Amino acid sequence: MAGNTLLRYLFSTGRAGADSRYRFNALSRFRRMRQITGIALKHDALKGFTPVEFRRCLEEMGPSFVKIGQALALRSEILPRVYCDELAKLQTSCDPLPFDQVDRQLRGLYGERFDDVFASIDPEPLGSASLAQVHKAQLATGETVAVKVQRPGVKETMAQDIDIMRALAVRAAALVKDEQVLDFRDVVEEMWTTFLEETDFEREARHLQLFKRLNAGTVFVDCPRVYPEYSSEYVLVMEYIDGIPIAAADRLVAAGYDLSEIGEKILDNYATQVLEHGFFHADPHPGNILVRAGKIVYIDLGIMGRLSPSQRTGFSRIIKGVGTGSASELKDALFSFAASKDLSKVDHARFLADLDLLLQDYGSCEVADLDIGNFLSDIFALTRTSKVTLPSAITNVSRGIVTIEGTVAAYIPNDNIVNIINQHLLRVEKGKSAVEELEAAAIALKGASDGLVSAARLSGEVLRMLTRGQIKVNMEVLGSEAPMRSLSRMMNRLTIGIVIAGLFIGSSLFAPYGTDPKVLGMPLLSFFGYAGAMALSIWLVHDIWRRR
Repeated sequence: MAGNTLLRYLFSTGRAGADSRYRFNALSRFRRMRQITGIALKHDALKGFTPVEFRRCLEEMGPSFVKIGQALALRSEILPRVYCDELAKLQTSCDPLPFDQVDRQLRGLYGERFDDVFASIDPEPLGSASLAQVHKAQLATGETVAVKVQRPGVKETMAQDIDIMRALAVRAAALVKDEQVLDFRDVVEEMWTTFLEETDFEREARHLQLFKRLNAGTVFVDCPRVYPEYSSEYVLVMEYIDGIPIAAADRLVAAGYDLSEIGEKILDNYATQVLEHGFFHADPHPGNILVRAGKIVYIDLGIMGRLSPSQRTGFSRIIKGVGTGSASELKDALFSFAASKDLSKVDHARFLADLDLLLQDYGSCEVADLDIGNFLSDIFALTRTSKVTLPSAITNVSRGIVTIEGTVAAYIPNDNIVNIINQHLLRVEKGKSAVEELEAAAIALKGASDGLVSAARLSGEVLRMLTRGQIKVNMEVLGSEAPMRSLSRMMNRLTIGIVIAGLFIGSSLFAPYGTDPKVLGMPLLSFFGYAGAMALSIWLVHDIWRRR
């Protein structure tokens, strides 16, 4: 009974989200949460999950939790390796839908033109994921295609799960006031944005077309051709790719591929996607990458990240700072990338010192031993602690980097993505044409000249004010707040100690000469003096002991 009351309290507030199609009330949230709790108890959650039970539990809870499991599969610093290996099965397979449901879904979407579009559909699925199922088919025009069909009701289920998480996040934010703790509301809103993208197959069709156009000049990267005339929000028709999964190392070697070359090319191209195109695959897990005819083919572009030109420049500076081990360069890069430009409250000296320690800690590792996931997590934790707010774009690119490196880590045991991105940046710098170099130099020269003119104008004003005695100086000593608080506390204790001594001495001097009334044989004034001194002494000793 108490548990039900708690659930009703947790889900008494919240909103459905940006899309007006999804409206949930406290009762629907309560029912869904009871269902989730029942599934967890069925799999003995209170006694602890085995890896297999954990995977099965997430599958049974629904697509939202399968997505969480897919993310956890790549985070060995969070879960033991045996759990990650089991959850990796969620990347490529879920229990398939019966074909009659798929056929009914397709016929309902296409209506009377179904037979004009498809000549045949293979009942055996090519893959079955939490969100959709893919079947090989032949169009009436003769082309062999892959048909990606959204599972019936999956949108409503995922929207409700995120709505429940949003209600929980609101309560958590009310209970946890520490600014150093990650705001769960931001995490949930990011999940909502991802949900809207991943469940709209028309958007994925546009992603495929843009990705193919941007990578047209890269001979070893490709994606399926899309058929927009047959695609909609709930179904995507694209070219069928008969390739080898990136995780099938034995098959790749048997086909004559060099695994280390594949790993390096994937990471180098990913650097191109992030730093040059500003349009990158945000979920490059092993189930989304095939190798066909010497080309690396991305087959699922539901979740894509975007970086503006300024964000690409800022991220390049962050990678350079990490690569060179320069705390000052990394600090400037993070500040230039910060979503909040009010950095006056940041303790710059401490932030720089913490970055220096972080770089020293990871700089002592061999290149191959650098855990990029842990490193980025530590940087994000440090920025939150220092009240430096980074935009959501860097979260997407960081998650993508961690995922892509986890995907090909076994193929490049002596390298990592930070090193490869730095090499990519060096090649880009060296490959700039003379015209581009002159343009960059002209921009820098113009900036410098503008700065000199501004400095000359300000110096003239300063000199005039100085001769008239109008100069006022505002000084701020960064990083001094904590020492000043300690000094203030010390002075307060010293002052209270002097007051205590004065009360004891004064009361003692007055005691022999006091008159009635008396308390415990002492004049009333002396008694209150001793009592006040005693109370202050006890408080002072307690305060010193409490603060160590």
